[in-house]
Parts: sequence; C-alpha cells; structure tokens
Amino acid sequence: MLIERGKKKLSEVDNNLNCGQASQTCNSNCSACGVDCPSRNNNQAANNFMLEPNKYSSIKKVIAVMSGKGGVGKSMVTALLAAACAKAGLKTAIMDADITGPSIPKILGVSEKAMGGREGIFPAVSKFGIEIMSMNLLLDSDTAPVVWRGPIIAGMVSQFWQDVEWGDIDIMFIDMPPGTGDVPLTVFQSLPIDGIIAVTSPQDLTNMIVEKAVKMAELMNIKIIALIENMSGFKCPSCGQVHDIFGKSKLEEIAGQNNINTICRVPIEARIAQAADSGQLESLELDLFTPVLNAINNL
Repeated sequence: MLIERGKKKLSEVDNNLNCGQASQTCNSNCSACGVDCPSRNNNQAANNFMLEPNKYSSIKKVIAVMSGKGGVGKSMVTALLAAACAKAGLKTAIMDADITGPSIPKILGVSEKAMGGREGIFPAVSKFGIEIMSMNLLLDSDTAPVVWRGPIIAGMVSQFWQDVEWGDIDIMFIDMPPGTGDVPLTVFQSLPIDGIIAVTSPQDLTNMIVEKAVKMAELMNIKIIALIENMSGFKCPSCGQVHDIFGKSKLEEIAGQNNINTICRVPIEARIAQAADSGQLESLELDLFTPVLNAINNL
C-alpha cells in the first residue's frame, strides 16, 4: 500500500548521527573531518534527500505555492495560476500537498478518482487539461478525514512525486499546506523546486506569519519569485470605489523588505468565490498574473 511504502522510505534515513570515535563529537560536517567512521557514509546519504520522479514523468519546472498560515486562499491562487499557465499553452500540473485539507479537486471540478498505471498512478485531469494529484482522489469519500502524524503525511507527498505518472509537464505547481513544518521541509529537501510563490492577505498578522515562510525559503536557499496578495481590496459594483476590507495593503513594503521583485494582487470578487465553489475556476477570464508568469518563464 502507498502508506506502508511511505513509512519504509522515511525510516531509511537516520538523522541522529553520532561519530564512531568516542573521543570526538560529530558535528555532521564530514568535509571538515578526517576521522574514518560509519557516520561519514551515513551523513552523506542523509544529506542527499533529492528524490527521482517516476520514470514516466518529465517535469521541467516545479513551483511551490506557500504561506505561513491558513486562510489566505492559497489553494485558489494555485488553481488560478495553473489555469493561467494552461491557457498560455503550457502543459500544467498541480500536486496537492495539503494532505489533511485537500481542496484542489473541488476547486477545479474534478470528482473522478485516480487510477493505477503501468508503474504507478495516473493523475486526474481537469476540463482544461491540468493534471492533478490530491489525497481526495484516493479516498472513498471527499469528507473522509486523514488522521495521520507528520512523517506519514510527508511520506505521502514524496510518493506523489515518485509514484505518479505525470508524463511530460512544462510546469508543476505544488499547493503547500500552511506553516513551515514536515511537509514544506520534505518538499524543499526532496523535490527540485525552482522557485516559491508566497501568498498573503492584507492583515498585519497574516503578513507577519507569511514572512516566516519567506525566511524558511531563504534558509533552504530557494528563490521567492513572486508575492501574491489575495483578497486585496473590494471594488463596489455600485459606486466603483475600492474598499480595503482587510486593511491597507503593505504588499510593496513586504516585497521590498524581502527582495521580492514580482508582486500581484487578487481582489475580492464574488465571481471568483462562486467559480471555486462550483468547480469552474478554470473558466474565469482574469488578467492578473502576467507579471508572475513572466517571472516563472525567466527562471
């Protein structure tokens, strides 16, 4: 079973490395150590977490979409980005790495379950050709809870990379769970991430926590290619005035503080929420993400 295989993979790496010489404490820096001990080989293996994709997969670019907290509309932004890329003629995929709160299939109107392939699993495909793998495509019911501990969840994300036959993909978006825990760490260490898109909203509290995600990306030496502010103002259909319902935007300030060159705003619009609820998000015509797509193309 997928779950058991995930456990096996995670158990193969032992991060608690101790030097074989009683007189020396191992600092995990084998390059600066002249002692020939068992930890040397183990340490080199532990530092090589990068996973190979399924042999029937060829993925050119991988972009992680993340935030430091939930509730900012990260999954909806991921789906909108993927739809924009698909409409631009790119073969696009989404890996839904939010194992305990998967929402990508619902947003894109995908209800069929994933099917077994030659040596793995075939992803589901949306109406506009976006390939999708999500935990909800493996469950009997969309409302069935996934009650797993962190290492098992992280193992499943790894298997989405290794066991899914993605085929030829120009760009894959990974819809990350909120926070900076097991899954983001697994993704950043194990998958060939080309860049990160950070999603925020105008509240000061959200901006503070989103910066945690930005700093995590810096620690992992992965470039933040764009900062997207969701729920960025509401334009009244009656008077035409823009109202800052969640507070005044600080997008430029946050981008400047973190050396992020590309920014984008997604306004509050009833038609976006309605399209997501009805699984018709791909059908929306939105001219919002051109700067972000240009940044991705320039990677």
